[in-house]
Amino acid sequence: MTGPLDAPVLEHALLPVRPGEQDAFEAAMAEAVPLLSEFPGFRGIRVSRGVEQPGTYLLLIGWDSVEAHEVGFRGSPQYARWRELLHHFYEPFPVVEHFVPVPAEPTRE
Repeated sequence: MTGPLDAPVLEHALLPVRPGEQDAFEAAMAEAVPLLSEFPGFRGIRVSRGVEQPGTYLLLIGWDSVEAHEVGFRGSPQYARWRELLHHFYEPFPVVEHFVPVPAEPTRE
């Protein structure tokens, strides 16, 4: 089984949720996640809550390519619904970045 960390491109965002709105955000996120499940180029998602800062969430989404996210998903009706469900919770609005794997160092004998 693979997850978002196994994808060629990893979307990363720290989501700062306004104080007192964590429960509502988590309910909205549970509704939003299925919007991705059948989307072309989507590989997996993981949402984690901060331990030291419970109002900060780590969003990791695996994609086949940056274009699958930036052009495909963001240009879709699913993204319009995602935005409607989630974007009003953030203060300030999060920065979204993409990462690609770095080859591991060869082992030395």
